[in-house]
Amino acid sequence: MMKIFINTAFLLLFSFGFSQTNQENLNIQKNENTKEFYSDSALLFFKSPDSLVLQVHTDAILIDSLWMNELIKSPLYDTAQYVLGDDEMLVTDLEELSTDLLKERLKYLNSKTPFNIDYNPQLEQIIRTYLQKRKSSLSTIMERARYFFPMFEEHLAKYNIPMELKYLAVVESALNPNARSRMGATGLWQFMYQTGKFYDLEVSSYIDERSDPYRATEAACMYLESLYKMYGDWSMALAAYNSGPGNVSKAIRRAGGSTNYWNIRPYLPRETAAYVPAFYATLYIFEFANEHNLKAKENAMSYYATDTVQVKRQLTFAQINETLNVDIEVLKFLNPQYKLDIIPYVKDKNYSLTLPLKDIGNFVSNEQLIYAYAAVEDAAREKPLPALIAENNRITHKVKKGEYLGKIAAKHGVAESNLKKWNNLKSTKLQVGQKLVIYPKNTNPVVASKVTPANDNKGEHSFYIVKLGDSLWSIAKKFTNVSVQNIKEWNNIWSVKSLKPGIKLKIFN
Repeated sequence: MMKIFINTAFLLLFSFGFSQTNQENLNIQKNENTKEFYSDSALLFFKSPDSLVLQVHTDAILIDSLWMNELIKSPLYDTAQYVLGDDEMLVTDLEELSTDLLKERLKYLNSKTPFNIDYNPQLEQIIRTYLQKRKSSLSTIMERARYFFPMFEEHLAKYNIPMELKYLAVVESALNPNARSRMGATGLWQFMYQTGKFYDLEVSSYIDERSDPYRATEAACMYLESLYKMYGDWSMALAAYNSGPGNVSKAIRRAGGSTNYWNIRPYLPRETAAYVPAFYATLYIFEFANEHNLKAKENAMSYYATDTVQVKRQLTFAQINETLNVDIEVLKFLNPQYKLDIIPYVKDKNYSLTLPLKDIGNFVSNEQLIYAYAAVEDAAREKPLPALIAENNRITHKVKKGEYLGKIAAKHGVAESNLKKWNNLKSTKLQVGQKLVIYPKNTNPVVASKVTPANDNKGEHSFYIVKLGDSLWSIAKKFTNVSVQNIKEWNNIWSVKSLKPGIKLKIFN
């Protein structure tokens, strides 16, 4: 599906400036050795760094730009522009939200949805609690909603399920695809392992498709559809989604055979009894977000500004970051199903990579070069030493204020992915004072850092001024015997965010 940019300023920069700047910054040229390289070996191509350049097809970029401008003028743009708010909009303060006004709004929601939304004091209390105590978190959730809701709506429409059920994922996970409950339910829709398996969601060492927004949403729609067929009532289907059909059946029996949610509610588990009112409160909050001055952050990523491509070899997020300059955190947000920040390649499996639309074109145009880069990097990995030697040489690092995983990994010359493995880390978040086990580079039991030339940071050097569109990879290839790691170490670069147009990089001869 073609997707649109919501950030107009970024769109203008992209459409009018990208083709011109990339021609200059990425050193685009025809390469006569490309055919020889691919028919021979990846290593052959990288022996001549000057010949390694990114290809940018300006005609394709222009077509994308024109088509996206057409989409922005279409009604679809309005659906993508989710609750940005307006400073001049009439704001309803909590004190002004009278019970009568709330009853009137709930009656309106009841008239436009297939749910039985009736006023009750508990529902009013939940709504007031959300508005009083969760306003800041709701802004973050609405930011995520701009990305996830269009995706949800596509699937809900496909299965003829009420559009309001997109709010169910807010109740389940606060729209966090990596959310995990104490019972092990995972993802946007909080699937338990067995339920996920029933709906063909793969869970392996590399991947957890319960966290895959697209696959998990498809599974959630199938599950909700089957529950509605059982009960013929969406409130009952919601209760069964939360606690399981078994608990709902017990509640029906205890309520004398009633199949009305409000009649069986006293007999449901406590969590489920509060679940449906929480859903209704969330529905109210989102439907009347403007009236309560609740706004998504304007820099939120839009679903229509992304696209996917199927990968044809194993790639790490670090390799994508180094070749295309896509921020690691963006890769993690768009591809949360990959547990180790690695996209595996397995025969007869189709694993995809989601990227911002502006980077999809670069990936497709340079796909074989990126694979070749990854092959060279993989081949350069150091071999593991015996575990006993590594155990005797491990060190402990205490996290200091301002440190983050990538910076610590670079400081000790190890791969960030290994640092996560050694310390059983599920995310990159660290606490000050936290202790990390590290196996220094010369004793790594499993290491993914590549060998770099023996250049040091002494002696003669020149400066390179970073241009728009540059990546560490493209800069390194402009020089002989200079690697990405060299540039990082010489310039104290620990994150791709440090690479901004206009900064000077030291390049040692």
